Amino acid sequence: MSAFAHPVTVWIVGATLAVVATAALVIGGLSLAGRGTPAFRRELWLRLGSWCVLLPLMIGPVLAGREWTILAVTLLGLLCYREYARATGLFRERVLSAVVVLGILLVNFAALDHWYGFFVALWPLTVSLLAVASIPQDRPEGYIQRVGLAVLGYMLFGAGLAHLGYMANDPGYRPIVLLLLTAVALNDVAAFTCGKILGGPKLLPATSPNKTIAGALGAVVVTGSVVALIAQALFGATPMGGWFWLLLLGVLVSVAGQAGDLMLSSIKRDIGIKDMGVVLPGHGGILDRFNSLLLVSPAVFHFIGYFVGFGLDEPTRIFTQ
Repeated sequence: MSAFAHPVTVWIVGATLAVVATAALVIGGLSLAGRGTPAFRRELWLRLGSWCVLLPLMIGPVLAGREWTILAVTLLGLLCYREYARATGLFRERVLSAVVVLGILLVNFAALDHWYGFFVALWPLTVSLLAVASIPQDRPEGYIQRVGLAVLGYMLFGAGLAHLGYMANDPGYRPIVLLLLTAVALNDVAAFTCGKILGGPKLLPATSPNKTIAGALGAVVVTGSVVALIAQALFGATPMGGWFWLLLLGVLVSVAGQAGDLMLSSIKRDIGIKDMGVVLPGHGGILDRFNSLLLVSPAVFHFIGYFVGFGLDEPTRIFTQ
């Protein structure tokens, strides 16, 4: 099937390119006019440059095909875990880190194999292995902390994020995955913009001082509406085609995305750092940019799966039969 067979794919890719081009023109205009401080303009150019690198890396694998999409999700999970392990100190626990990495690789292999039974079984199996992996070291001190960190790491970067890759087992996965990738970015922009324009009380000042209640609600309205409108073209003829379910999907994307962002903020505040890394100028680390997907991916997977499923008519256990 052609990468651009579905019109929604064309819409999303075209709109993304248009937004980047418009942003470049606006920032260029601000620079020529000397508006804003040099530091502010430099920050805008850095952010735009990062997006120009990120967008092909995000959209390219999805357009390239099922295997490329799952590979990209696997690499994303490993990179996010690397930042998390370094920030929390879990990288020093080599046995536990090895189990987490193995779990990330296996759960994404299960997605690639289209073996759903193994895919869902790996969550309790990996957690059980993490619970016992460090016991032979005879170090009871700190056991709960290190195992808890490892379980959280696998839950987020393995079991959770891999749902995004598993969606690629459906022939019509491209517009769905692209919608999620762009919707979480829109959600961040909408929350920031609505918060700046409307102001008002802070949402959770100790966790994320810059987020406001108005920004959070504005993001739900904006992202929820956009997702519902686009999802109508994807699921209008399915049992999920009613407007209530489509709006609920949009709200789910926005709320789960914001929850993922707040979750990472809680982790960073707890360990006393600003960003998880410096890989992306203007954004921080990989995890800082993709934190919303950690909760959005499993939430949307199971919501859509309840109504229509993913790849139900496609061959299963491609490699392990």
